Amino acid sequence: MPNVKFKSYLHLHFLVFIAGFTAVLGDLISIGAVELVWFRMMMASLLMFIYLILTRGWFSVSRKQYLFYAIAGFCIALHWITFFESIKRANVSIALSMFSCGAFFASIIEPLFFKRRLRIYELFFGLLVVFGVILITRSELQYLDGIIIGISSALFSTLFSVMNGKFINTNNNATAISLIEFIFGIAFISIYLLIKGNLLDASFFNLVASDWLYLFLLASVCTAYAFIAAMNIMKHLSPYTVVLSYNLEPVYGILLALWIFPEQEKMSFQFYIGALLILGVIMANGILTRRRKYLPVQS
Repeated sequence: MPNVKFKSYLHLHFLVFIAGFTAVLGDLISIGAVELVWFRMMMASLLMFIYLILTRGWFSVSRKQYLFYAIAGFCIALHWITFFESIKRANVSIALSMFSCGAFFASIIEPLFFKRRLRIYELFFGLLVVFGVILITRSELQYLDGIIIGISSALFSTLFSVMNGKFINTNNNATAISLIEFIFGIAFISIYLLIKGNLLDASFFNLVASDWLYLFLLASVCTAYAFIAAMNIMKHLSPYTVVLSYNLEPVYGILLALWIFPEQEKMSFQFYIGALLILGVIMANGILTRRRKYLPVQS
């Protein structure tokens, strides 16, 4: 059993590394954020559907559950759209730093969903996160649009994550739930694209070869595989360990971005002070919380 846990822990950190690489792929893909997320969710859904057929993992869903899954699907679609838009308006470092603000939003939203008291230390950590964001904003005003959009992305990711904590239990297949949410997310984006007329234009599907390659990596490795593998890992590791480890996603992502885009991602000293403050708060919050009741969201 210790050997299984160690392998699961190594696998978990590989998944966290993949999550950090997601932001880099978002920067490499040349199409807009809305179109990017549509392709990502469509391709990932097809792969997850094939997996569920092969593993016979489907389960019956009531009409009431479909409504909640639709809301969650809308949130995950908005999270990804705003996340990739933040990258395109600013850069990977800004988007990932703002994504870290999810811990602050969780400290406020989670007590409402799970009907528990607000913890004093979470409010204190929340104030530190706000201070970190102020440091970043003051030093990188040229990226103000990307910062605001990135903060909204963190809010949507927290809403989705906390809602999933209410949905996923031992009786349901988490992959099947994710697929249903993805399908609703695709539907919402498709309605928007149809209204704009993009989806009816043949040029919508006329992408360069590199975009198709990066989209396939994003949908297969960073989405379908990452979602399914994270569920399997939680059979051997606690939710606390999984969520705490995923807090390292911004660290891996920013380091990768600095290596791949050294000029584009070079930020001011004050930015790194603010980013380190936010990341330090996230780690401290995870250690004090001890256990989360919801699953992490992969960017």
